[in-house]
Amino acid sequence: MDPTPFVLLVTFHLKPGCEDEFLAFIHRTNDAMRHEPTFVNTVVHRGADDPNFFMLYETWLDREDFFNVQMERPYRAEYEARLPDLLTQPREMKIFDPLRSDFVFRSPSLQPV
Repeated sequence: MDPTPFVLLVTFHLKPGCEDEFLAFIHRTNDAMRHEPTFVNTVVHRGADDPNFFMLYETWLDREDFFNVQMERPYRAEYEARLPDLLTQPREMKIFDPLRSDFVFRSPSLQPV
């Protein structure tokens, strides 16, 4: 395992009316992946000006493991198969190397689950 964490920023442009189905998949997937040994955190965001725009901010410990193992987990299969039908364009994934992290959880809605 590469001990260097990485951040994955994933954006989604949903077709109108697909938000509930998308969020159900995201919640099930996140509930499962939080138990993975290379998982650190994820935050689901919704566009303030566009309710059909979503962003995931994820931190993982091993890039190779994420793309070769985590993306192939059985709990992702239905989500991955259905995703193209929910989107107006392909999702975009960007990888970032963290330089600094600061966290303070003051808002009850931002508390870790």
